[in-house]
Order: sequence, then C-alpha cells, then structure tokens
Amino acid sequence: MTPGMPRWTPITAAISVGAFIGIPTVALLMRAVAVDPFATASRPDALGAAFWLSVTTSLVTLVIAIIVGTPAAFALARVPFPGRGLANALVDVPVILPPAVAGLALLLAFGRRGLAGSWLADAGITLAFSTPGVVLAQCFVSIPFYVRTVRAAFMRADRDLEAAAMIDGATGWGAFRHVTVPLARPALVAGGVLCWSRAMGEFGATLMFAGSLRGRTQTMPLAIYALLESDLDGAVLLGGTFVVVAVGILGVTAFVTGRPPRAE
Repeated sequence: MTPGMPRWTPITAAISVGAFIGIPTVALLMRAVAVDPFATASRPDALGAAFWLSVTTSLVTLVIAIIVGTPAAFALARVPFPGRGLANALVDVPVILPPAVAGLALLLAFGRRGLAGSWLADAGITLAFSTPGVVLAQCFVSIPFYVRTVRAAFMRADRDLEAAAMIDGATGWGAFRHVTVPLARPALVAGGVLCWSRAMGEFGATLMFAGSLRGRTQTMPLAIYALLESDLDGAVLLGGTFVVVAVGILGVTAFVTGRPPRAE
C-alpha cells in the first residue's frame, strides 16, 4: 500500500475499471445468448465462414510468429549486430501505427503496383484482396506483440544457468532449448496469446489491404461491421462468440502460466 493512500482508493479504482469493462461485455453476452442463430437475417453458414476464416488465419499468423518471432526476439535481446537498435525500434512501429495507416503501408509495399508487390505480380503472386493478404495484414500488426513480450523474457533470463549448462557439456542450441526456453515459457505463452488475440481482432489493416470479401477476406471483425446496419442480431451473435472464445483462451493462458498475458 502506498504510504498516505487510503486502502479504499485503489479498491474503488479497481472496481470502477472492472465495471467499466465488464458492463458492456456482459450486455453483449446477454444479448447474444438471446439470439436464435437460425432466426437472424444472415445465414448461419455465412456467419460461420467469417468465424472460421478468423480462426484459421489467426492460427497461421500465430505459427508464423512463433517460428520467426522467437529467434528474432532472441537476437534482438542477446545478439549484438549492426543496426540492432534500429531493428528494435522498427519492431515497435506497428504497435503504435493506426490500423488504417498500417493497411495503407501494406498496400504501398505489397499491392500490385507496390514496392515489392510489382515483383510479386510479375511472378504471378497476388497478396492484396486475398486470404494470404489477410494473414499478411495480421502478421504485420500482431507479430510485434509476440516479439516484444518474448524479447523482454530473454533479456531477463538467468544467463548463469545457461553458462552452467554449457560447462556441463551442453551446446549453445542445447542450452537455449533446455534452459532458456523453459525459463521464458510463460512469456512465450503470454506473447502467443497477445499475438493471436491481436490477429483475431484485426480490422483496419485487413480492410484496407485485403478488403471484406465474404468467404475470402471477411473476418469476424469485418463481418460484424458489415452486419451492423442490416442484421444487428447477426453482429451480436458473432460479437458474443468472439468474447467467449477470447475469454476462454485468456483463462487457459492464466492457468498455464499462472499470470494473465501482458505486453512488455
């Protein structure tokens, strides 16, 4: 307790924040439970298509983040190389960019006439307004959350334990696999959840770069936005499903790691 601060002050603040977040969430869930999915103006299969597109693309993004982001985070935390400071700064850029700006940047880079997109187009590869484009947009905005969280864990990991393992005969890879990774496992899990949840909820960059084509690029957030004017019950149903899935994943993460996921 901070000296001079009454005990009720932080408790009141915590309750206020909890109520501010909880009341809209409860209101959405109450309305979603009352919705008959077969009575909405939108067909259940159309709603399911948006749901499964979000799930599959966000899981692909998560796998890419783990494969690419883990060694990248280790290098940014531990390995001196020219331009490491610039690389660390660039990782943070998508975190602070407005989603619409991120989408515009992706179009200018990977659109058919973009900086790299024109070369891809010559090779017969089109990313904009396609399902792979959804994954690309999600990767751009969500992988930095994974890298930031894991990078901080690698920086805090006890290097004496790694050195001891190498003295006992472990290779550098063996020490990383059997000592560093287990020490950083809670952050790896938490970073994965942050990355996945950011990918699932991505809206602006996806809309600008991949569009909102039903069955191809229309993810849950885009479908919810499209349904607001024509089918409120359908939007509520998708929104409620989103909340249930997100809360479930967060609960599993808190159980596995012993703490809620957080960004570093």
